Amino acid sequence: MEKTLKALCFAGVMGAVMMVAQSVSAADVLPAASSPAARQMAGQANEKVSLNQASVEELVAALNGVGLKKAEAIVSYREQYGDFTDLEQLREVPGIGNALVERNLSRLKL
Repeated sequence: MEKTLKALCFAGVMGAVMMVAQSVSAADVLPAASSPAARQMAGQANEKVSLNQASVEELVAALNGVGLKKAEAIVSYREQYGDFTDLEQLREVPGIGNALVERNLSRLKL
């Protein structure tokens, strides 16, 4: 019975996910290729992002494994303690671990 219940719950969740996925098109979530935001994101893929100047949105776009909450934590830390003086200092931000820092060192600058 427990397996059946789990299977039904999983099927229900997957059905809801599929319905949402089908109702959202790429145009709804991706900026047009010619928009300033799209050009900025494309440029950021090859450029390093500044820990001391980047906005929450820029951090999210440029860093692997950094979503809205972690980007907000980085900016909040910077506002509370001042500019970063070393890239390794990013490890002091709550919610940012060693693996995340190592994965993104090549994408960061002060």
